[in-house]
Amino acid sequence: MGNKVGFWINSRRVVDMAAIDAIRAWLAERDWQTLPDWQHDRTDKIEFLLSFGGDGTFLEAAREAAPYDIPVLGVNYGKLGFLCEVEQDGVVAALEKILRREFVVEQRLMLLAAFDSAQGPRRHVALNDVVFNRDLREPIVKFQVCLSGEAIASPPGDGLIVATPTGSTAYSLSAGGPVVSPDVEAILITPLAPHALSVRPMLVSAAEKITVTLKKGCRCHVTFDGGNQAELAAGETISIVKAPLKAKLLRLELRGFQRMVREKLRDR
Repeated sequence: MGNKVGFWINSRRVVDMAAIDAIRAWLAERDWQTLPDWQHDRTDKIEFLLSFGGDGTFLEAAREAAPYDIPVLGVNYGKLGFLCEVEQDGVVAALEKILRREFVVEQRLMLLAAFDSAQGPRRHVALNDVVFNRDLREPIVKFQVCLSGEAIASPPGDGLIVATPTGSTAYSLSAGGPVVSPDVEAILITPLAPHALSVRPMLVSAAEKITVTLKKGCRCHVTFDGGNQAELAAGETISIVKAPLKAKLLRLELRGFQRMVREKLRDR
């Protein structure tokens, strides 16, 4: 491996920069150059990226690193930290493994959402999910959802989640969706509080083009990995497909996905 590592720091989570400085000094002793501001200046080629924050910080870092073919290691400064590989007190041990090349790189499917807005065409990439939530002024919303042009059952309700396997353990899980192994090439469609007993989450091929049109309700809110909020007006459509790039996650332990789920999602 080379000798440069980038830092992606959530300053709202990381209040004690002394720990970051100690990591930087540890790496410098081993002839590794650290780029603490890589998230703002990406002119230097780095070998991997350290994300300091919670899952939201990790999602942001992984999306931004994907076009550069850079793997990301998450250091958990949040609560659950499902996507983060190590806790704060385990960073040095993790770095020792990386320098010994004791790691694997997992590639994760991402979604590309495209739509036209008043400001022009917009495109967003999501590693977890694209979420459609009704406006609080709307009692319910109804969408027309199509898979490669073919309509599927879409009852009225509070909204809809279109998630990747990575995102299956996030909001979709709380809404009753299944846990999907991250190596499955599929997209998960989970209704939010549907007004129909027969409607269940649906797992579809990642090759499908999913279109979501707001049919009932004046507006709904759309978020991409919990951020970059947009508004969908009545009759407007968002198309969602498998993104051409994949996120790269740096993993240190060859533990199974189900074991990780049990550890992270146990009763807390």
